[in-house]
Amino acid sequence: MDDLSKIKKNLSTFELMERELTLKQLQINGLLNITQAINNNLSADVLFNMYNSFLSWEMGIKKMALFIREENGVWCCASQINVPEELLKLDMGDKLTSYTRLHNIGEDTHPLISLFDVVVPVRHKDTPIAYTLIGGFEKNEDMYDKVSFITTITNIIAVAIENKRLFKQQIEQETIKKEMELAGAMQKMLIPETLPKNERYELASIYQPHSTIGGDYFDFIDYDDPRFAFCIADVSGKGAAAALLMSNIQATVRYLINKRIEAEPFIQELNKNILEAAKGEKFITFFIAEFNTETNELIYVNAGHNAPIIFQNDTIEKLDKGCTILGAFDSIPEVEVGRLHLEGDALILLYTDGLTDIQNKKGDYFDETELSHFVSSHQNHTASEVNNHLLQKIEDFKGDAPFPDDVSVLTCRIKKGGVFIQNTELGAARVSF
Repeated sequence: MDDLSKIKKNLSTFELMERELTLKQLQINGLLNITQAINNNLSADVLFNMYNSFLSWEMGIKKMALFIREENGVWCCASQINVPEELLKLDMGDKLTSYTRLHNIGEDTHPLISLFDVVVPVRHKDTPIAYTLIGGFEKNEDMYDKVSFITTITNIIAVAIENKRLFKQQIEQETIKKEMELAGAMQKMLIPETLPKNERYELASIYQPHSTIGGDYFDFIDYDDPRFAFCIADVSGKGAAAALLMSNIQATVRYLINKRIEAEPFIQELNKNILEAAKGEKFITFFIAEFNTETNELIYVNAGHNAPIIFQNDTIEKLDKGCTILGAFDSIPEVEVGRLHLEGDALILLYTDGLTDIQNKKGDYFDETELSHFVSSHQNHTASEVNNHLLQKIEDFKGDAPFPDDVSVLTCRIKKGGVFIQNTELGAARVSF
């Protein structure tokens, strides 16, 4: 080989090395740009576009499809190069997850997979989070170096996207937690901490929310005249929406009571308000009663609620007259007003269905029969004593089993005359488990 030939060969080698060095520099610059974009917290769409451009221009990839796992577990194509759109609509879940490591595809009959040469899986804490399919390599192309570099950049992009998703999820959870705490504080404001006790009547309560925010509500409203009212309700659902609806119910109930309207228009107006506030998405069961200490008359309406139990004259009776649930229909078709004349002492127990949903280890329920027996055996106790014994009864009955739902009890003890033996005022009894 003469000197001229050697010089030409050396120049060609030098030019090839220079081109390779330039290409490597472009690749490194592209990688730095993507890393900087991740550090600047740019959106996932921007990162996908940069990834697409990097593989297409800097790496010279002719065919690519990047699949990312969405929150619902479905794999979707986030970026692609020269792939028919109809193939990207195919369900790829089972096919992609069968690849656990970098894999040369070879012969594959799948209409999409068969277009590519290599599949690059990306895993995060042993969970697959992304797959890149790469194809279009030429015979003399340095496939190994390209795939190694693409594997690196795919891992960087996929992990960054996953971290974004996890961070967003964490922010959402923190937001929900704060909303729940706020709703829980709001709900506690709606539940009376103390209830009245005098020579004619005593009220006491048990309130045990199943979660941070329950769907139960009860209240006591005193009049300027010899009457007083008490109520209990169970809002469908839980969370902030239920707490807000409870707040609306309390305000509406007190407003309507102060208007001194009759029982049927009272229920119709309350139903209308709940329907407007909840948009038909929630409903409530509701019971309200009014007692006149001079006439000894009890007037009540039960709107689809568990029938309260009243014990008087050695007889158990259920307060079940009323109507359907509230918030489900534009108008209540019929309201039957219940009326009772209390001739002597009486014990009234209001409760939500969380009480009768309690089960023991055998699977037996603390049902209405069990509750009626309990009320009969405690007919001469004060309201606070009844609730204390009921709490103990519940604990003994369920043992280590958890409470299945919110449990609320409002007990009213009415005396025809005289005073109570127990004189300590007791508000809501809160039990922990």
